[in-house]
Amino acid sequence: MILAAFLLLSVGLVDVLRGFLRGRAFWIGSAVAAVLLLVLGVLGDAVLFALLGIVLSALWAWLLPLDGRPRLSFWPAVLLALVAVVAVALIPARAAAGLLSGTPLATPIGPVGFDLALLAAGVFAVLLESGNVIVRAALIGERAKLPADVDPGRAASADTAQGPAPVHDPGAPTGPEPSASAPDPGFRGGRLIGPLERVIVLLLTLYAAYPLLAAMLAAKGIVRFPEISRDGERGGRAEYFLVGSLVSWVVGLGGALLLWWATHTTV
Repeated sequence: MILAAFLLLSVGLVDVLRGFLRGRAFWIGSAVAAVLLLVLGVLGDAVLFALLGIVLSALWAWLLPLDGRPRLSFWPAVLLALVAVVAVALIPARAAAGLLSGTPLATPIGPVGFDLALLAAGVFAVLLESGNVIVRAALIGERAKLPADVDPGRAASADTAQGPAPVHDPGAPTGPEPSASAPDPGFRGGRLIGPLERVIVLLLTLYAAYPLLAAMLAAKGIVRFPEISRDGERGGRAEYFLVGSLVSWVVGLGGALLLWWATHTTV
């Protein structure tokens, strides 16, 4: 479990840093994050796992760049999920190890072990910017594109992508220039809506509030229905919405199931 925790936390941290910091600020933030992970590794008697997490996060950032096409489509996300599941299955929480691992942490839901608390932090971190990176990679990998006549400003703010707008082929028509009344092309609502949606999916699933979860997912479809109903022959809006939303929901549900499984393997 502790291996999965460090892998997810490292990936989540690097995506948050590169999503909001640039240049020297990013490298300084990365150094601070690496030191923090190593300190947690020392306190939890898992320095090797912390180092593995740092190495994996660097590989993750290289395979899934924020600009340009992913080097292996969204398969790095699939591999990360498989490694996390195997780590939870084969490396359960330890009864006592390190300075913190043997001391349960007080939480609103009761005492929680260090390993499980770190895993929860890692899952939460991945639901933020890493979820956006995964959705973007899936959209590009499946070549899900909005119709050519869509306003670029609306494409940038489409929440179904949960992140950056899909990459179009060079030379492809980009549609008319945005008018003065069009949304600000710099506005990217999906960057905030996506993480919020995944966190809500995680919490509702863990609390078994399935009717509320179904209502929230249905409400999103209802809100987007007017735009989807105006889809052209190519069906770009529907494809964009379905691929982006389903991948985002899978990320949230996967995080919830991983935490649920981890709580049942704690010794």
